Amino acid sequence: MQNQNNPLALGYIMALSAAVMWGVSGTCAQYLFEEKGVSPSWLVCWRMVIAGSLLLSFAIFRKNSDARLIWRKKRDIWEILIFSTLGMVAVQFTYFYSISLSNAATATVLQYVGPVFVVGFYAVKLRRLPKPNEYIALALALTGTFLLVTHGSFEALVISEEALLWGLLSAISLAVYTIQPVQLLRRFSAPTVTGWGMFIGGLIYLLASNPWYLSGTWDVGTFLAFAYIILLGTVIPFSIFLASLNSIGAQTASLLCSVEPLSAALVAVAWLGVTFTGMDWLGTFFVVITVTLLTLSKRPVKLPALRAYWKGKVG
Repeated sequence: MQNQNNPLALGYIMALSAAVMWGVSGTCAQYLFEEKGVSPSWLVCWRMVIAGSLLLSFAIFRKNSDARLIWRKKRDIWEILIFSTLGMVAVQFTYFYSISLSNAATATVLQYVGPVFVVGFYAVKLRRLPKPNEYIALALALTGTFLLVTHGSFEALVISEEALLWGLLSAISLAVYTIQPVQLLRRFSAPTVTGWGMFIGGLIYLLASNPWYLSGTWDVGTFLAFAYIILLGTVIPFSIFLASLNSIGAQTASLLCSVEPLSAALVAVAWLGVTFTGMDWLGTFFVVITVTLLTLSKRPVKLPALRAYWKGKVG
């Protein structure tokens, strides 16, 4: 019995660790933006290029790799190029830019509204009404977002309109990012799709930014935070989360990833002194419950929404 429980316990630990690492990664980004003056555009570009290179290497050299097969058919080539630009670049930039306008905790919670847009998309596409738990999830998501950005007041926002806009764009980008590569994920492994998507997206983003200019103040703290985002915020959590799927399954692992906004909030408050009121915590709780309800849904079309957090939250 002990031998059977050890892999299960290890799976829980790996999935939770990955979620916490992703949450702390957002706080490291806030530190770079606020304390070191690093540009969000610069960080997105080099994070995608460097982390994408490492993830792609993992995809190419792993056993039974299908990384090279994705370039054999025109349909697959077009889909991975679209995913790299409209999916990967969009979800990375909107999330980090949202952090720069508010804070890691708020930006992460707002992005976690993304699965609600996924539900809405499939409701329209399949021409069916949402299930009762999906209506509840929608109500909780709206309530949580309202509390987070207004603290319960109908008179004013507690974050800027621009921060709210980019936070919601981050959630929509996550939904697009989740839905668009569904067909690719049926033909190729997640490491292959994610590795190529991030690497190609980073190269394309080079053309739209000025990454050769080293923005901000670079000292030991800057290098450590940047290294964390690349390794402990991208490559390692992605790898250990994939490993956890073998022992606890995709649904349980995705459910455990709901602790990410909580970890982002706790670290932001403890490390950077971000003010998080009772209304903020309540709003965060509602959004986490939203993700929990949608993750526990048995409807097959929700599978892409589960994949978003071990594929996209490489972001």
